[in-house]
Amino acid sequence: MKKKSWTESLARACARRPWLTVGIWIGAMALAVFCIISLLGGALVTDVKPTNNPESNQALTLMNERLGIAESRDMNEMIIVRSGALTVDNAEYKNTVDKIFNDLTALGPNVFLGGATYYMTQDPSMVSADRHSTYIPFKMPPDGDKKIDQVYAVGDKYAGSNFEVFHTGTAAWSDDGMKLGEDQAKNGESIGIMAALIILAIVFGALAAALLPIAMGGVAIVVALGLTALVGQAMDLTFSVTNMITMMGLAVGIDYSLFILTRFREERGRGLAKMDAIGAAGATASRAVFFSGLTVMLALTGLVIFPLSIFISFGLGALLVVFVALIASLTLLPAMLGLFGDRVNALRIPFIQRGRAAPTYEQSTGFWARMTKIVTRAPVVSIVVVVAIMAAAAIPFFDKETGMSGMNGMPDYLRSKQGYLVLQKEFHIGMDTPATIVIDGDINSAATQGGISNLQKTLTTDAAFAASYVVLHPDKNLAIVYVGLAGDSMSKQTMDAVDRMRKEYIPQAFGGSDVRVMVTGDTAFILDFNKTTNDYTPVIFAFVLALSFIILILAFRSIVISTTAIIMNLLSVGASYGLIVLVFQKGVGASLFGFTQVDVIETWLPLFLFAMLFGLSMDYHVFLLSRVRERYKQTGNNSEAVSFGLRSTGRLITGAALIMVAVFGGFAVGDMAMLEQMGFGLAVAVFLDATLVRSVLVPATMKLLGRYNWYLPKWLEWIPNVSLGEQPARARIDRAPGGKKTPLVPIPGKFPVPVEEED
Repeated sequence: MKKKSWTESLARACARRPWLTVGIWIGAMALAVFCIISLLGGALVTDVKPTNNPESNQALTLMNERLGIAESRDMNEMIIVRSGALTVDNAEYKNTVDKIFNDLTALGPNVFLGGATYYMTQDPSMVSADRHSTYIPFKMPPDGDKKIDQVYAVGDKYAGSNFEVFHTGTAAWSDDGMKLGEDQAKNGESIGIMAALIILAIVFGALAAALLPIAMGGVAIVVALGLTALVGQAMDLTFSVTNMITMMGLAVGIDYSLFILTRFREERGRGLAKMDAIGAAGATASRAVFFSGLTVMLALTGLVIFPLSIFISFGLGALLVVFVALIASLTLLPAMLGLFGDRVNALRIPFIQRGRAAPTYEQSTGFWARMTKIVTRAPVVSIVVVVAIMAAAAIPFFDKETGMSGMNGMPDYLRSKQGYLVLQKEFHIGMDTPATIVIDGDINSAATQGGISNLQKTLTTDAAFAASYVVLHPDKNLAIVYVGLAGDSMSKQTMDAVDRMRKEYIPQAFGGSDVRVMVTGDTAFILDFNKTTNDYTPVIFAFVLALSFIILILAFRSIVISTTAIIMNLLSVGASYGLIVLVFQKGVGASLFGFTQVDVIETWLPLFLFAMLFGLSMDYHVFLLSRVRERYKQTGNNSEAVSFGLRSTGRLITGAALIMVAVFGGFAVGDMAMLEQMGFGLAVAVFLDATLVRSVLVPATMKLLGRYNWYLPKWLEWIPNVSLGEQPARARIDRAPGGKKTPLVPIPGKFPVPVEEED
């Protein structure tokens, strides 16, 4: 008898000691809940920081060293006061503005760090052209978004018949964005769970079997959140990591359980005893899940090496939840199967199972068998058609404009967006987030003074910039020029303007001065982020592709399979990229889907999607090819192996893909352009991957290549044989307690089971 694989041995061990295994997981969940309640809140931050040292960061560090300005940066806020009946020259208007300012001051330095009113400065730029509006700029601490409700309460107190009070700024925007993201994530979770339950119920035909994968996904999410709380004690993690954990936990937690549970039911349908069916599923499906999970984790590692805190947080969160889902699938699920056995088929749904046993797929019949015949009759035509469709979908990507959607990507009903729109309409400026120019050198020299003057003059000729002012620190050899921005600090127009300032205006103004000039601020940070992304993209692509190639060779011992798998995954990722640009940037179908059309695609999105999709799409490839290879090693018939692989996994992969599409699509149903783009991109890529790629391109390619699919050069034969598709070590016939063979008796409405059922 063939030696058992370690995944089979682990599955059998957990199934033999189910209560011990379940008890360990219950303890892990209890500890996770404790960590979530006591530690998670303090582990999450809203700041996004680079871990390399770009120009914007260097300027902040210099200001901190010379002037003691905190590197985390204070938050710039604005209250806009507008009256339809009164002007700023009216005494009641002045009295109201003064009261608002005094109440803000009374909040204390933990909330209010100082500001000014028009009546204090007499600055005409602080009054609208019709003199019915004015704004109060002020600063809040770096954690101002957590205290913004106190500021709202001040403004709301004076809003009445004569006055309207609006609010916008970094803290208000951060608070609105966090709440909107949480709401959208909750909606996505609800949609994903409900869709998953319906799809699983259809796939299994029983509610009990449908609930088990969802429960496994829930376990993975809870334990991963607990681990995240612990990791957050050693490093700052951005708040959006929880959204990532929930999304990935539902997707992979359900998928991994789905594949293992389906194989268990299939083996029971073949007549195996419960423990042998668990062992067979462990030797085959669990082994495929292990390689699939390993590939996903290696792809996600690409996010962790990117030098930006939000990417690192995304990567760590996704890695943790995939790891937990993988371990739970290999241990907790076999234990649950050991406890419940065929009771996982309880609560059957009428008209879906129709009393049939789980299929064994031995007969070359059904939709997927017919699909394979159609595709493999003309493999070249099938390949050309699919590649043409995918390539056409990818073409719009070459017209992409990257950046941050900023306020333009937020819904108009948000309080911060309403204030921003008033600010633009009445004052023709954006939020009070100026570009900050830091000048390091001899500030008193004529050349430096002339350079500052020339720069300010040049900026007045560019409509993208508002007023500027200079703060000199000659004793510190430092000067700061604050330049107002006329629009959203993250819009493409503003980014282009700050880029011009860096590359043209500053070199021209300070050409004869021996000083170092750097630009920081929100817009400069985005520009530096764009550059970092461009620099790291080829590195991360190469890293992920190389590691995935190695894992696939280990899994299938074929250089051809590994190469074609990577090419196919790149096709689905490229098509997803192009469709995102087509819908969100060009607006084709955006209104139909209820999406927000914006000028740019989020800078971080292509790299993020690559790491996510390359791992996730490999899931289906591994599961499909593991069944193909298993059959090929049984029969040596490539065509039959391909047909068997597709008909035995087609329904399963389609169901799993629909679950992922529902989970990711749920995150796209909302009002935040950033999450809409992310959810749409993930959902589209998974859909294309599970349909055109797995159903058409894979069988057509494998038919065309024939036995060359399994080609491994002789110089690679030293690779350890840990491949997929090996036959499990198991008995095909149940034995009664006394050792006597027991014939299998099919029972209508149930799986074939022994006359004397084994415990």
